[in-house]
Order: sequence, then C-alpha cells, then structure tokens
Amino acid sequence: MTDERASLPRVTVVVVAYGPEPWLDSCVEAILASRGVQVQLVLVDNGGTEGRVDRLAARPDVSVVRPGRNSGFATGCNLGVAAGDAPMVALVNPDARVHPDALAALARVAARPEVGLATGSIRLADDPERLNSAGNVLHFLGLSWAGAFGAPASDHVVEMDVTCASGAGMACRREVWEALGGLDDRFFAYGEDADLSLRAWQRGLAVRYVPDAIVVHRYEFSRNAFKYRLLERNRLVIVLTDLGAGHLLRALPALLVVEALLLVYAGLGGWLGAKLDGYRWLIGHRGWLRRRRRRVQSARTVSDRDLAERFATRLRPDNLALPRALVPVDLLLAAWWALVRRTL
Repeated sequence: MTDERASLPRVTVVVVAYGPEPWLDSCVEAILASRGVQVQLVLVDNGGTEGRVDRLAARPDVSVVRPGRNSGFATGCNLGVAAGDAPMVALVNPDARVHPDALAALARVAARPEVGLATGSIRLADDPERLNSAGNVLHFLGLSWAGAFGAPASDHVVEMDVTCASGAGMACRREVWEALGGLDDRFFAYGEDADLSLRAWQRGLAVRYVPDAIVVHRYEFSRNAFKYRLLERNRLVIVLTDLGAGHLLRALPALLVVEALLLVYAGLGGWLGAKLDGYRWLIGHRGWLRRRRRRVQSARTVSDRDLAERFATRLRPDNLALPRALVPVDLLLAAWWALVRRTL
C-alpha cells in the first residue's frame, strides 16, 4: 500500500444480503472502486443469495459474516459493523451502487464532531437525475418517508441538516455508532434508520444530507402484510420509547385518531391482521418497551422543545398519494400540533 493510500480514511462498509439480490455484484464492484477511502467491505449473508456471496468472498478487502439465518437488516448491520475495525462505518443497500466519490464525501462530513450521521443523495435507479431520498422525514406521530422523493437532484445540491438518514447509503464514526448502540435488533427491518437518527439528534448530534455522496438505488415500494406489520410496529416503538414525555402526552389525542384511521385503512387494504399482530407484539414486549424507554430517555441531552422543529407537521409523502378523504384530517392534526407544541 502506498503512503498516499495509507493516509486515506478507513471505512467499514456493511452490505446485508438476503435472497437472490441481482444487484449485489455491481454493488460490491462499485464499493471496491471507491476513491478517497480505504474500504473494508463486510458482506452479511442472511441466506438465499444463490451463491453470490460465496463468489464475492474471494475478492480482496471483502469479508463475510454468516448468521445462519435471516437476521434482518438491523441485526445484520450490527454484526457487519462488529466484524470490522475501521474508525468510520457506512451502510449501503445491496440494491444500490455508490458513485466513486460517495463514500469519501460521506466520511468527510461524518468526521465532523458535531455530526452524528451523514446521509447520501439517494437516486432512483430508473431515473438517476431524480431523488429517492434527500434525507428522510419523520412526522410528529412517528410516520416516516423518503424526503424529496422524485424531485430533481439538481434542486437539492446544498448540504443541510435533515431529520433522518437513509439506510440505503449513510455513514458515521464508529465511536458514534457504539455510543448510540447501533441499530436496534428488535426492529428487524424498516424504521431503524429513523430511530437511530432521532437518537442522534437527542444527543445533540446532527444528521447531515451530503449532496455529493451519490448512491443509485433500485427502489421498490413493495406492499405485503409482513412489511406493513413491521412498519406499523416499529413506528409505535419509536413513538412509545423515543418521544419525550411532553411530546407524547401532547400528541396522544392525534395519535389515537390516526390509529383508528389506520385500523380502517388496514381493514380496507387487507392487512388488518398484520396491524393487530403488531399490537400483540407490543403488548407481549411491554417490559422491553419500558426498559428501552428508560434507556433512550436517560441518554438524551436535548429537550422536546428543541427537537420539535425536526418533526414534520403534515403527511406529505411524495411517493404515496394521501387519500382525499384524509386531507381534512391531516390539516386538523397539523393545527393541533401547531397549537400544543408551543407548550413544550
């Protein structure tokens, strides 16, 4: 290794693979071709990859972790980070391709002491000039979505603070990862990046959107009962454990309204059983929820009042159309939050 290369920042890049993953080979090729960083790539094989991980394991700077089961995205990332030793950590989805300078751009921003997480300019694979995410949005009731979805990337070229990082392409210092405890294993998949981001903000660490860190993502919004169960369950874990007491108390009337509407929506959409399964899981894990809440709240240094501006007040996911019947409800919820947040 040349002296010049030895001076580059070292980054443990974790890719969690499950199923056939047709983009995995090109994902690995792109990561290993990164400029401006020394890459230590850890592939986590959650199963069903049809030998792709075995073939890629022979590449230099690639190591493999095999949990022996589908450990989920959250646990997979934790295992991958633990298997590396670089001072910088990055997560990249297996259906994503990083541009050559993306990891260096993320590492440069994540190295700042005031930054907790750096998130990339995540682009749509079928139209790379448009965004999949310019940082994710978190509603005051725990709903999260991709920020600026479908917008021209040319409209989002300024580095800025955002509420949530996207797990499709993000980085942080290892010391930050360890201080936050990484992703929560219980999430399994979906919402873990929002949870990690909120916990970073609660400790006074910013989440920063990095427009030069371009990651092309083969985005698909699949709809199935298992996904809905995890999305709804994990949203409520965030609400019940991450939100401060003042925020939670003031949001409670709006939360109850939204939960009632979601039950109706789930019934009409055929995933009511999944929604109810989520409730059953939460009830069955109520002891864990109490312990997690104590742990998260005791570690925070930023008040509800100071965090209030980080939450969206309107339900405006760009990748989903809000049913017209819910527009008045959305307006009422926003008005309620605007009123009560003044008392935080």
